Amino acid sequence: MELTSKQRAQLRALANGIDTILTVGKDGIGENLVRQASDALEARELVKGQVLENALISARDAAEVLAPRTRSEVVQVIGRKFVLYRPSHKKDKKDKIVLIKA
Repeated sequence: MELTSKQRAQLRALANGIDTILTVGKDGIGENLVRQASDALEARELVKGQVLENALISARDAAEVLAPRTRSEVVQVIGRKFVLYRPSHKKDKKDKIVLIKA
């Protein structure tokens, strides 16, 4: 699933209002963080994460490592923050994010 630029813009706008729930620390990206990200994506579809200053990985690298491991798409990376998106299969249709058609 490749996002179009309009879909990315829509998701970026939605991401402005959400809190950061993933944190990549000095230990990097382990199985627990991948599991936490996957669970959060299933529940919320759109997840914002941050990379701490003492981490040995950049936000871009963290997003690009997490995306394939969680089967998600990188929406944006700004500074030390990143946003991931994956459509949920378990959410009710009324709660799902409806993307603009390509």
